[in-house]
This record gives sequence, structure tokens and C-alpha cells, in this order.
Amino acid sequence: MIINCENLYKYFGGELLLSDISFTVEDRDVIGLVGQNGCGKSTLLKIIMGVEDYDKTPDGKGSISVANKAKVGFLAQNSGLESKNTIKEEMKKPFDKLLKTYQRMKELEKIMGSFDDVNSKNRLSDEYAELSSYFESNDGYRIDVKISTVLNGMGFKDFDTDRVIDNLSGGEKTRLAMAKLLLEEPDLLILDEPTNHLDLDTLSWLEDYLKSYKGAIIIVSHDRYFLNKLCGKIFEIENKRLTIYKGNYSSYLVQKEMNAERRNKEYEIQKREIAKLEDYISKNKVRASTANMAKSRQHMLDKIERIDKPINYVKPPKIVLEYDYEPTKDIITVEDCDLTVGDGADKKTLLDSFSLEVKRGEKVSIIGRNGIGKTSILKLILGINEHSKGSIRWANNVKTAYFEQENTSFDKNNTVIDEVHKRFPRMTDEQIRKVLGSVLLTGDDVFKQVGVLSGGERVKLCFAVLTLQRGNVLILDEPTNHLDLMSKEVLEQALTEYEGTIILVSHDRYLLNKLSGRIIEVTESGVKSYNGNYDDYHQQKANEIAQMAEGENTKSEKQKQSSQKRQYRTKEQRAADVKRKQRIKELETEIELLENNISQLETDISTPEIAGDYELCAEKCRELEEKKNILDNLLEEWAELE
Repeated sequence: MIINCENLYKYFGGELLLSDISFTVEDRDVIGLVGQNGCGKSTLLKIIMGVEDYDKTPDGKGSISVANKAKVGFLAQNSGLESKNTIKEEMKKPFDKLLKTYQRMKELEKIMGSFDDVNSKNRLSDEYAELSSYFESNDGYRIDVKISTVLNGMGFKDFDTDRVIDNLSGGEKTRLAMAKLLLEEPDLLILDEPTNHLDLDTLSWLEDYLKSYKGAIIIVSHDRYFLNKLCGKIFEIENKRLTIYKGNYSSYLVQKEMNAERRNKEYEIQKREIAKLEDYISKNKVRASTANMAKSRQHMLDKIERIDKPINYVKPPKIVLEYDYEPTKDIITVEDCDLTVGDGADKKTLLDSFSLEVKRGEKVSIIGRNGIGKTSILKLILGINEHSKGSIRWANNVKTAYFEQENTSFDKNNTVIDEVHKRFPRMTDEQIRKVLGSVLLTGDDVFKQVGVLSGGERVKLCFAVLTLQRGNVLILDEPTNHLDLMSKEVLEQALTEYEGTIILVSHDRYLLNKLSGRIIEVTESGVKSYNGNYDDYHQQKANEIAQMAEGENTKSEKQKQSSQKRQYRTKEQRAADVKRKQRIKELETEIELLENNISQLETDISTPEIAGDYELCAEKCRELEEKKNILDNLLEEWAELE
């Protein structure tokens, strides 16, 4: 056990924010903390960190206890960094004690070499042995390897580590803060929106790193794919209370729906039972012959423990995407276009040759690292960005509707209702307010200036406009940015049901998985198409890497064999080599089998049948954890033999 919280309450200005919160965080728990914006997630994290106090019940209940010497690490935006330090200096801070130990060891080596006194030498030798044991047991000789691994994984591979932190961008500082926190290796790692500012490659690396993390993790994130990959529990704060669900994000959705249905049924059954008793009592309490029976029913009624009316309906936005006519089959054909950005001296060519074909009804997703030109590709095909060579041909009857990530087409000085009116002048105020109300822009919100809207409100305005445009081809640039989890689910459903063509740029892998029929990857070397959704793409990429590695290994092995042809090896050496290779093959077979078993277990756990059976779900989770530990050991042995 790392942290245990019991009966926590929190009031703000007399208003109850958190009510009777109880939970335990165990070693190696990976917990996703979810809930609507403003529900109290950040407040709960601050209470766990000891930054903010909690309130107790009138009878004195309420406590939070942390295991002895347990270290809690919290990622906040740009936190924990000394802006005047270099990257190298900042990354070495988590190892200060180890580095001082090493420095003392070096001092002792010099001193012992110049000492003649036996007693003094023995005393120093004992100190050296103690320091050396501490240094080795805490991986002191791997400090540079650890720093390099984390920096490379977090996107700093080509960075000069002597660069001063003050010169980094906001996103780079956030990534560096996370890198430092990972190197600190706290017993409980708290990550608040850790996927912000990360591209797909960095996200994949972070997921793999956190899967093998030795401590416990609490994650607050709107990245549903990230929560699915990592979490074994979901903590949801709703209506001031915390509910614990076993399993990942998908499993939580199934369980939540089942729980809501069960609560509603229990409430309705009790409501009918109470109504029957009250009806019987009112009809029979005045009759002498039935008065005693009525009293008996009254006693039954008084003893019933009333079930509170379920409060599980939060009105979601409503997004309906429709169009009026079908285009012809070949929606767009792009042939050998150059992709450039900027003007004059700042002009830069991102791609020398870009080609793309999209058919009617396809849902195509464009992915790639930040800055590679994904948004520029959308602007190229829409004619916003010019090209000096190649051609772009649209089909007949195409009507595009464009969701722009930066919303630059909006006039910041217009009110929300005026902005819609400007685009659709024939609509009445009542019609416009109805559309805005469907995306939860209601009341005085419609009279706000566009410039003061929050990120989520601007996105909702975009979708109100998008529904009114009735395009048969949707061009979407990061549509889920700034949306809460509920709104993301609604949008995903709307896009899945949409029968037209979609060309999408997104980092939302959950959306990519649910929606995509084809993935277009953009890299510095060009563009490549992969059939299927994000998981299919990920598997195909893994196969490509494995094939390349196999080719390199084969080439390397041949070169090695050639160079060793004339080298003499003893019979024992040859036998040991054969035994090593045989063990490697055995390990690869075992690893493949285990990975398949783990994949199947993860799939099983997310099914409604298992997710709804708490005991079976817990058993499957334990089995999954055991197999992952075995896999870690096998991978370590395989790496050593290789």
C-alpha cells in the first residue's frame, strides 16, 4: 500500500466539491482518474500531494496516510525545472546522491593509495565497500544510459544537452519536466495530462516505458487510447463522489452503463413498491377492519432504506453530420505536388512530391510527427496553400466542410450568434440558437465574443457550423483537441455514423482506431499508406521494423562468420555458442506465446461479460500481471544472450 484515503470531504466557499472519498493505491497500480471538467480531479491530486487540505465529517472522520518513506512525484506544467540550468545539469539532479557517492569513492581511491597506516586503510576500505555497494545496487553505473534513454524517448535525441532550459519552448519544457520526473522514479507517479505536446512516436515510447514502471501511477488524461493501454483501474469523480472501476477505459464505459441501468432498475422497483404501500395505507387506515393491516404496512414503509434518485444524466452535446447529395466515386486525386510553407527567405519545402487518392465514403487519417506538414497537406488540397508543380483534381458534386484547428476563420469581435448568422444569413435567431443549444452553447453563451471563448467552446462552435454546412467531404484538423471525454465520445459516434468521406488529421489514437479505414503516414522521406485502423498500422510498422532488423542481423551475421572463418575456437566455445543460440530460439518462442496470451487477456478483460463480473475480472487482471512479470524476465534474459 502506498496511499490510503478514507472519508475525505472538500468544501469551497461552503459548496461541497468532494464527498466521502475513499480509495487505496497499491504498489504497481496504474489508475486513470476521469470526470467532467470542474468535478474536482485537480483538487483531489493536490490533496494526495499534501498541497491542499481536506475536510473531515462532523464526527471527525477523514484521513489520508502515505506509506513510510514513499516518494510521490507530480507532473505539472513546466514544474521542477531550473530555467538557468542546461538540459544535462537538470537531468543529473535526480541522481545527486549517487553522483556524490561516486565522487567520494574516487576521493577514497586516491587517499587509500597514499596511506601506509593499516588501520586507516581498513577503515577507509570499509567505507569504500559500503559506498560501492550502495552505488551498484542503485544502478549508479547506468546513470548516463538512463538519462540518454529517457531523453531520446521523450523527443530530445538530436538536442544539444548543453542547451539552457530557458531557451526551450513551452512544450519542450513540459516534456523535459516529464523526463526528469521519470528519472526520479517516485513510488507514486502522478501525471496530469501527460500526452499534451507529444507526437505519436513519443506517445508509443512513453506507453512502453510506463508499462514496465516499478511504482504506482495515477493518470489524468483525455487520451482514451493512453488510458486503455496502461490502466488497470479507473477512478471516476461524478456528482461529488468517487467510483472505482476495474479494468481499462473501455471496460469502465461498459461497467458504468451497466451500473447506471442497475441503479435505475433498483430505484424504479423500490419506487413502485413504495407507491403500492402508500396507496394501501391511504385506502385502509380509516377502516376499522383493515386499520391494523394498514399500520403493519406503515411499519414496513418506515423501515425501507430509500434509494436516492439516480443522478446519472449529464446532457451531452448533439452532433448530427448529414449531406444533401452524393459526389462521384473518385473524390480527390493529388499527383506529384510539392508542399511548401512560408514566404521569401522563410520559404521551406516540406515534401518535394506529394500524391494522394481518396475514394467516395473512405475515412482516411493523416498522421506524422509535429511540424511534418499534416495541416499544410489539408490546406494544400483545399487550395489554401499553393503548389508549383503537380495537379489536384476534385470530383464533381463535392462539397467540403473544413474543421480548422486554429479557428482563424472566425472573427474574434463577433458574438457567437452573429458569427453563425454571418455564414448563414437566411437563418432566424431561433433556428441558430437551437443549433448552438445542441452543442451546449446556451443562454448568455451565444452573446459572448468569439475571442473570449474557451478552447472547448470554440470547438463546439466549429461543430455547430460544420453541421450547418452539410458537406459530403469532411476535412478535419485535430477535431478532438480541447474536448472533454463525453464530447469526444459523442463526436466519435457522429463521425462513425457519417456516410460521407472523411480526411482527418489527428493525434487521438482512440479516434483513429475507431474511425480510420486507412492511415497515411507522413515522414521526411515521403508518404506511405497503410490499410486498416491505428492498431493495424502499428502492427504493420512493427513488422517492417522486425524485417529490417532481421535483414541487418543476417547481414551482420554473415560478415561476422566471414571474419571468424580463420579464427580458432575451442570445442567448448563452439558448444556454448550453439547452446546460447538454441536458448535464444526457445526464448523467442516463449516470448511470442506470452505476448499472444497477454494480448488475448487484455481483449478478454475489456469484454462486457468479464468486465461486469468483478471476481472474474480481478482474477484475469492478476493473471495478466503475472504474465507481464514473466515476460519482463524473459526479455531481460533474451537481451543478455543477444
